[in-house]
Amino acid sequence: MAGKFSPIIIGSERSEAGIPAAMEILRAGGSALDAVERGLRYCEDNLQDHYIGTSGLPNARGIVELDASIMIGSSRAFGAVAAVKNYPNPISIARKVLEELPQHSLLVGEGAEAFAEFLGFEKAELLTPESRELWLKQLKTIPQESIEGENTKATSGDERYRLASLELVKRMAPHEGPWGTINIIALDQHGELVCGVSTSGYPYKHPGRVGDSAVAGAGNYSDIRYGAAACTGRGELALRAGTARTVVENIRAGQDPETACANALLEARALPDDFRAELRCLSLTPDGRHGGAAGMEGSTYTLMNEHSTAPEFHPRRAL
Repeated sequence: MAGKFSPIIIGSERSEAGIPAAMEILRAGGSALDAVERGLRYCEDNLQDHYIGTSGLPNARGIVELDASIMIGSSRAFGAVAAVKNYPNPISIARKVLEELPQHSLLVGEGAEAFAEFLGFEKAELLTPESRELWLKQLKTIPQESIEGENTKATSGDERYRLASLELVKRMAPHEGPWGTINIIALDQHGELVCGVSTSGYPYKHPGRVGDSAVAGAGNYSDIRYGAAACTGRGELALRAGTARTVVENIRAGQDPETACANALLEARALPDDFRAELRCLSLTPDGRHGGAAGMEGSTYTLMNEHSTAPEFHPRRAL
């Protein structure tokens, strides 16, 4: 990574809430690692976004569980947390896993929370009144008999059990409007390439569900030799197809970033899936090339470079 590189940063839809702050770090000569963490923290703290951080949509029990990961391209060091409750900035905890606990790469649930507490991270209530109302609205759309059962009387324990039932999870669906994981990929002036992902996961999911965002090679992958890639959308497909790693391998084989993303999505699309939903990906290379792909027209990704005065929006290739 000799010489000076031109800083650039890209992100998925809605990453514009954090990318300008991240670009400030890159312009000042800061690291891609700092930029990605800062950008995603801004997104996690954006109360208007219900798919990441504070105000994320809860699981079927009404509890917000967060996943995040971060990966360094030069070493392929990886840090991640999953199913984290009561901590609003999982991307920062994921970074600490990478830096302070290098013998591990992924912590989940109570273990991740204990690690965050030990390091002094502040707790917060993640379910805001608005996200709670969205959850309750979903519950009201479900036929009462599917929740109450026959000739039963709900108690607090019964209610918690029913809210976690498989049937309830199957019936609940995401709310209308923009939604999904947020990922940010940054190249700094030193040539380091870092990818980060943060999410509250599939809304109204079964408690304990972990998607692709916390798994290296699935929702997040960075290799300084070829490029970095990240996914949003149907995480189970990305897990099964290893989509982020596939994108990078396609670039390694000579494909441009946009084509690499599109072909990775086609591979995932070929898998049988009774719960199919759209999967998207984007990629950035060490020489500053970038691209993205999606399953529908009109999808975009966000970009800033050292000369940008505001976030730019680039189209993704539609399959």
